[in-house]
Amino acid sequence: MMSITEQNLAGKRIASLLDDNSFVEIGGYVTARSTDFNLPQTETPGDGVITGYGVIDGHLVYVYSQDASVLGGSIGEMHAKKIAGLYDLAMKMGAPVIGLLDSAGLRLQEATDALNAFGEIYQKQAQASGVIPQITAVFGRCGGGLALIPGLTDFTFMEGEKAELFVNSPNALPGNTKEKCDTSSAKFQSEETGLVDFVGSEDEILGNIRALVCMLPANNEDDLSYEDCTDELNRACADLANAAGDTSILLSNIADDNLFVELKEAYAPDMVTGFLRLNGTTVGAVANRSEVYDEEGELKESFDSVISARGAQKAAEFVSFCDAFEIPVLTLTNATGFKACKCSEKKMAKAAAKLTAAFAGATVPKVNVIIGKAFGSAYVVMNSKAIGADMTFAWKDAQIGMMDAQLASKIMYAGEDGKVINEKAAEYASLQSSALAAAKRGYVDNIIEAEDTRKYVIGAFEMLFTKREDGPSRKHATV
Repeated sequence: MMSITEQNLAGKRIASLLDDNSFVEIGGYVTARSTDFNLPQTETPGDGVITGYGVIDGHLVYVYSQDASVLGGSIGEMHAKKIAGLYDLAMKMGAPVIGLLDSAGLRLQEATDALNAFGEIYQKQAQASGVIPQITAVFGRCGGGLALIPGLTDFTFMEGEKAELFVNSPNALPGNTKEKCDTSSAKFQSEETGLVDFVGSEDEILGNIRALVCMLPANNEDDLSYEDCTDELNRACADLANAAGDTSILLSNIADDNLFVELKEAYAPDMVTGFLRLNGTTVGAVANRSEVYDEEGELKESFDSVISARGAQKAAEFVSFCDAFEIPVLTLTNATGFKACKCSEKKMAKAAAKLTAAFAGATVPKVNVIIGKAFGSAYVVMNSKAIGADMTFAWKDAQIGMMDAQLASKIMYAGEDGKVINEKAAEYASLQSSALAAAKRGYVDNIIEAEDTRKYVIGAFEMLFTKREDGPSRKHATV
C-alpha cells in the first residue's frame, strides 16, 4: 500500500523516514464511523492517520503519521484505535514507536468518543513507557490534550518554523499574546520547557530520528544495541583537557568515530546529556558544562561550573531512561556547587534529590570521570562512588573535596594574615582536595592522564558488561 500513502504529505514523511520500500501499511481502509454532525457525508480515508511498520537501517519500527488533509488530522475514535493497535503490535514485538504529529486536536464532531480516544492513546503510551522507546516529531499543530502525547514519549523532535506545541495557546494565557511570547514555538519548547530534544527542518528531523533509532535498543530486554567498532580502542585523545569546559566536544572526541548525539542541547546547557558508542556499545553520557563553543570553534556562552535545577532534572530523566533500557551511563564531573539564584532555588532541592535518586537507583554499569573540580554535595550527586558509581577515575589535576581550598582556609583560619591563609590553603589542597587524597581514601579508583580517558572508560565498561545488581523489593521509588 505504499503507493497509497505516497500521495499525501503524511505518507511522504513515512517514506523519507524509513528504508526504501520497507513500509507496510496497517488499517489503510479504516474510516470514521460516527453518525453525528453529517460525518458520514465526509470522506475520512484512514481516518486521518497512516499506521504501519517498516525498518530503519534494518531496525524494525512502528510508525504513525497524522494526515492534516483529512479533517485536519483530528483525533477521533477510529483514529485513536489505529494508534492504540499499533502500540499493541509494537509491545508484542518489542520495537520502537515513532509518531509524526500534525493534527488539529480533538475531533469536535465525535465529542465523548474523541475524548475516550485520547485516553486510549495515553493508556498505551503509559504501558509502553520503559518497555519500548517512544519517539514523536511535531510537524504542524499539536495543541491541547494532544500535547500530552510528546510529553509521554522519550524523545521529541519539532520542526523549527511552522510547528506549534502547546497545552494552552499563547493567546489564552492571561496578559500574553503570541506576538509577545510565542509559548507554542519550537524555540520556547526547547529552551524553556525542555520538552523538545531536537529542533530543525523536516529533513533534519527525519535524519536525526534515523540516527537516534540506530543508537537505541529495540526494547528493555534487547542486548543488541551495539555494532562492530572500527575505531582504535586505545586511541589517545590529544589536548582532551582543553575540552573540559565544553564536554559535548570532549564526549565527541572519546566516542567511536567521534560521533556523539546530544539531547536537549538548547535546554539547561550547563548539563550535557546524550548518546555515544564506546567499542561499539551504546552508552548514555551525563556531563557538567561551563562553556559552549559554536561550529566555528568560537566561544558562544560561558557560565559557572555549577548544577542548575533544570540541569539536574534534565540529567535525572535521562539517567532514568538509560536504566530502564539497560544502557550503561558515563558521567563527566566538574561541579563546584549548585546554582545560586532565586529562580533555580525554587526547585533546586527537589531536582538535586531526583538526580541523586536516579543515579543511586540505576543498576546499569556506571562510570564516573572527574575532569575538574568536584566540590561538596554537587560532587556527591554527580554519580559519585558514594551513591553507586562502579568505577571512578580522576584526571591528575582534578580537585575533590568539601570546597575550594582557599575558601576553606579562610573559614578555618579566620583572622589570620594572608601568608598564613595561603600556606594553610596549600596544605588543605594537598591533604583534602587533591585527586591523590581522594584515591588514598578509596573514593577514586585510578588517576589518569586526560588523553587516556577513552582507553580507561572502554576498559571499565568492558569489565562491567556482565554486571548484575538487584535493589530492595518494592513497587517503585517515590522520589
